[in-house]
Amino acid sequence: MTQTSVQRIVRADNVGSFLRPKELLDARLGGAAPEELRAIEDRHILRVLDKQKELGLRIFTDGEFRRAGFMSDFTEAVEGIGGPEVVKRKWIAKEGDELDQSAYPRSSMPGFVQQKIRRIKRLTAHEVPFLKEHAPGPIKMTLPSATQFPAIAYKKGVSEKAYPTHSDFLRDVTAIIRDEVKALADEGIPYIQIDAPRYSYYLDPQWRDFLQSETGMSIDALLDEAIAADNACLAAGRRADNILAIHLCRGNNRSHWYARGGYDAIAEKLFNELAVDEFLLEYDDERSGSFEPLRLVPKEKSVVLGLVSSKVPELEDADFLLRRIDEAAKYIPLERLALSPQCGFASTLEGNLLTEDQQWAKLELVAEVARRVWGST
Repeated sequence: MTQTSVQRIVRADNVGSFLRPKELLDARLGGAAPEELRAIEDRHILRVLDKQKELGLRIFTDGEFRRAGFMSDFTEAVEGIGGPEVVKRKWIAKEGDELDQSAYPRSSMPGFVQQKIRRIKRLTAHEVPFLKEHAPGPIKMTLPSATQFPAIAYKKGVSEKAYPTHSDFLRDVTAIIRDEVKALADEGIPYIQIDAPRYSYYLDPQWRDFLQSETGMSIDALLDEAIAADNACLAAGRRADNILAIHLCRGNNRSHWYARGGYDAIAEKLFNELAVDEFLLEYDDERSGSFEPLRLVPKEKSVVLGLVSSKVPELEDADFLLRRIDEAAKYIPLERLALSPQCGFASTLEGNLLTEDQQWAKLELVAEVARRVWGST
């Protein structure tokens, strides 16, 4: 199977990141020499590639093992973002259980923009060659959405000296992400996924208020700007034989989240205007709302249902997942659906609060249910 031969819908999908083994965590946090760290990454990437093949998955990732977090490929490839502060968010596992951001290593979180950003290296050049050489099938590469960074790395009172507004900052971030998407497509990567665009902010009233107060722009104008930024990046990667996808996230940090709300508020505009082949949507709990907005997904686009939680150790029931897929199929044809965990297992370096065995059990379940529903993974 070549890198360009990927079925148009990957029925048993995954968002991309896997829990990092203790050896890799210790090496990265302990300041291992670059050559030692690389050897450890290589060894564990080979192991998770074998595991994905064993489970019958048809698309392969390196678990993002070469990253400190899902967005660190960007922050490590540019100059101009740094410092110990970030825009604070309330991370929640359940009501009354909040995550203290300061308790976790600085490497998992970007700082704020302090000067004009400049790309100093390719974002994924250190990841792609090894994965292309060793993956037993087509590979997926993930990149953070350009819209991620104005939301979390623009600090009033500091960032204005580099960029007068969030929009000015977004333009420069978009150019860098766009160039990386183009480079991946030119290399023949068959599945390119944009991660964690800030569309979840538009679903949750508290974050809608935050966006307006921070930017002074209307929600409609902000949403138009965000879609235009993601579309500019996606357009650079459009090829006749690849998949372009986007994963909508409500937060994934040590099994905690930050936003809630169904897709209703933005579904018509988002589903119709985002130039993707697939939407990876979170549907793991009541925070996600109903399947009804899926009726608005255009016929040329598909949806990967994130029904299996990457946040909790308990294994979902296969029959329950089958019923949920049937419910979704009332609004969008079954042939345009697929299944995955709702998010990565380790969006941050430390990963979510479950074991590696529990992670693999969840991916095995995804593959099993996909075979029962669609006859293949």
